[in-house]
Amino acid sequence: MDTAGGFYFLEMTTRLQVEHPVTEEITGLDLVELMIRVAAGEPLPFTQKEIEQAGWAVEARVYAEDPARNFLPSIGRLVRYRPPSGDGIRLDTGVFEGAEISVYYDPLIAKLVAYGPDRGTAIDRLRGALDDFYIAGVQHNIPFLAAVAASSRFRAGALSTNFITEEFPGGFAPPAGFVEPDRTILLAAALAHRRIRERETAIDGQLARAGGAIGERSIVLLDGRSYPFSLRPKGDAYCVEIEGESRLASTDWQPGQVLLRVWVDDHVATVQIERLPGAAFRLAHGGVIRRAQVLSPRAAELRALMPKKQAADTTRLLLSPMPGMLSSVVVEQGQEVKAGEPLAIVEAMKMENVLRAARDGRIAHIRANPGDSLAVDQVILEFE
Repeated sequence: MDTAGGFYFLEMTTRLQVEHPVTEEITGLDLVELMIRVAAGEPLPFTQKEIEQAGWAVEARVYAEDPARNFLPSIGRLVRYRPPSGDGIRLDTGVFEGAEISVYYDPLIAKLVAYGPDRGTAIDRLRGALDDFYIAGVQHNIPFLAAVAASSRFRAGALSTNFITEEFPGGFAPPAGFVEPDRTILLAAALAHRRIRERETAIDGQLARAGGAIGERSIVLLDGRSYPFSLRPKGDAYCVEIEGESRLASTDWQPGQVLLRVWVDDHVATVQIERLPGAAFRLAHGGVIRRAQVLSPRAAELRALMPKKQAADTTRLLLSPMPGMLSSVVVEQGQEVKAGEPLAIVEAMKMENVLRAARDGRIAHIRANPGDSLAVDQVILEFE
């Protein structure tokens, strides 16, 4: 669009667009059927003036890609695949649990569409559906989509092509501070821990004193930050107090389930939950992912005294940022390279990705050969 308000077409793509379900939802038309009928020589059964639009629809494209790695593609098998459903929810997909996302095709998993009588309702339904959409086996962009749908700027429609760089200037990562979804995540961690302890103490045939009482007061470590809480049963629910705020909450979650639903004041929220080593959880809600660990006050005191494991130094290594095939290595052992010079080319998802030197140096060893299939973070070469 120019400064005078004139519109000009850069191109016209005369095919079905990937966003066509949005048009179908607000018009009630089946665009695929209409295209087939037109191709068979039939005329369109309506005029432009007869087309009516009602309500709002929004589509989220669920991809096998890693938002934390600048949206690089991911491959692998869908070990778990639990798509959402509900009022106004439509899912267009061609995958299923056990299907494989390969390096040879576009990594689109599904198109999740939410419809409502107005924009706010459509977005609310989309947010709920994203929380309910569970995928394991590949990296995916559901948390990123949920974070976008939760932002006030998106809800207001104040969008531009700079939206991602402005809203996530350091890349997509868990918020550094406490945010609103953390309230639900804390509650989910406390309830999950309680349900597991109830299961453990209910086991028959235990040795004397093996079960022990369930402590009322505990500590939730949320990404290492400490939040004291108390929890006690009250009828079919639990009275949970976290940082002075008391809430009556209930859940039907059982250990092993991947979705934990929390009811608070007639409101239901869904948290994705995975158990991790060390009696910890991986919890995701509203686009926020946290590692949570529930400890007794004494265990939390002792944990604070434990030395922290240092991350391995990988500055001397060139790692594959994505799964794919090593197309070529354009340097040799002993060669001097400057920052920014190409080192290797990795093919993935029908694209060539040139890996460049992050600093000046000399090539010490080449650890992979052209034609090799690479995993994420596999070493390609090593600097001196």
